[in-house]
Amino acid sequence: MTHSLIKEITDKTKSRELTIGVVGLGYVGLPLAIRFANENFNVIGFDIDQEKIDKLSSGQTYIKHITDQSIKEVCPSSFKPTSDYKYISKCDAVIICVPTPLDQYREPDLSYVTSTLSAIQDHLRKGQLISLESTTYPGTTEEIIRPVLESRGFTVGHDIFLVFSPEREDPGNEKFKTHNIPKICGGSTAQCLEVGLCIYSSVIEKMIPVSSTKTAEMTKLLENIHRAVNIGLINEMKILCDKMDINIHEVIDAAATKPFGFTPYRPGPGLGGHCIPVDPFYLTWKAREYGLHTRFIELSGEINHSMPDYVIAKTIEALNQREKSVKGSKILILGIAYKKNVDDMRESPSVMIMSKLAKLGAKLNYSDPHIAIFPKLRNYNFDMTSVNITADIIKGYDAIILATNHDDFDYELIRREAQLIVDTRGIYPYKADNVIQA
Repeated sequence: MTHSLIKEITDKTKSRELTIGVVGLGYVGLPLAIRFANENFNVIGFDIDQEKIDKLSSGQTYIKHITDQSIKEVCPSSFKPTSDYKYISKCDAVIICVPTPLDQYREPDLSYVTSTLSAIQDHLRKGQLISLESTTYPGTTEEIIRPVLESRGFTVGHDIFLVFSPEREDPGNEKFKTHNIPKICGGSTAQCLEVGLCIYSSVIEKMIPVSSTKTAEMTKLLENIHRAVNIGLINEMKILCDKMDINIHEVIDAAATKPFGFTPYRPGPGLGGHCIPVDPFYLTWKAREYGLHTRFIELSGEINHSMPDYVIAKTIEALNQREKSVKGSKILILGIAYKKNVDDMRESPSVMIMSKLAKLGAKLNYSDPHIAIFPKLRNYNFDMTSVNITADIIKGYDAIILATNHDDFDYELIRREAQLIVDTRGIYPYKADNVIQA
C-alpha cells in the first residue's frame, strides 16, 4: 500500500492534481499558499480569523510585502480561503503554519498547534502528508502530532505521512523569497521524507533533507539562536563602547573588512519578530528535560531583553542634560515595526519602549510609514495613528527615538530639525549636538 500511495502522490504532484491545504494564513502560510497556487496547484487556505478570509476572498492583502495583485492572480481560481476545516478531507497535503509563541512564564505555548490538531483530526484521511512548519522544540512532531495521527488509526509512513519542514521566511527581503530559500525537511520515516521532498520540491528550488524531524526542528532553532547570541554579544559591545566613547558602528565596519572569520551583526533597541526573541527559549525549556542549563543562550536573551531599558535610560539622561524631565516630555517614536521596511509588529522592542515611557509620564506619538493605525496587541493597546513627518512636526518634540530604520524616513530632515535624537540603529554614526547613540 505504501509504495502505491507514494507513486500516486508523485504522479499527482507532477500533473499538478494535488490539493494543498495551508493552515494559518499569516506571514508564513500566505506566501506559501500563493507559491503553490502560482505553480498551478489547487490550494485551500485555512484560518480562524474570518476578517482575513473575507479580505483574501475579495482580493485584498493584509501583509505589506504581499500585494493585492498577487492575491487576485490566484484567488479564487486556484486559491480558496476558508475558515471551515471540513475541507481538510479534500487536501492531499496539510501544511500547518500557526504561531508558536511563549506564554507568560516564557515557556513554549503550543496551544495553536494543539487546537489545530483538534480541529482537523476528524477530517484527516489516508494518503495525506501532514507537515508542521511552525518553529518548536525538538521532539514536537513525534511527541505531539504523531500520537494524534496514530490515535485516529493511521500508521505513519504507511498510510499517512508526517514531516517537519521549518519556515525560513524573511518578510521584506527582496533577494530571497519562498521559492529560492533552501528548505529543510525531516520525516518521521524514510517514506515520509520521500513524500515531503516530492511535494515541496515542486515549488522550492532547493530542498535539504535531514535524517529526522528532531534534526529539522533543532536546525531551525540553531539558525535563530545563532542570530540571537551574536546580537546579544554586539548589544553588550555597544554598551561597553558607549562607556569608552568608541563608536560601535565604526568598529563593526572596520572588523567587517576581514575577509574571513567575522560576520557583522548590528546592535539595536532589542529583538523583535516571531523568531529571534522567542525560539531560543523553546530550546532552553526542552534542555531542562535533559538536566542541562543553557547558560549561554539565556544570557544573550537577558541582554537582548534589557535593551529597551538601556534606550530609555539613555533618553532620560539626554533629557536631564537639557534640564527636562521625561514626565511631560513630548517623545516621538520613529518606527514601531520590529525591523525596517515591514509592517510586522510581533515582539517589537519599540512597543516595549513606548509602554515603559508611558508609565514614566511621557507624552507619546509614533511615526511609521508601514503602520497607519496602532493595532490591538495582546499586551499593549495604544489609541494612536501614525504622525506624518514635517519640519514643524519634528521641531515640536523634546526627543525623537529612532527605533526602526525604515528607508522611507527623511533622515536628513530629522537630523536638521530635531531637538534631540536618540539613535538606536546607527543612522547617525558621527557625533552631533542633537544626536546620542543608544
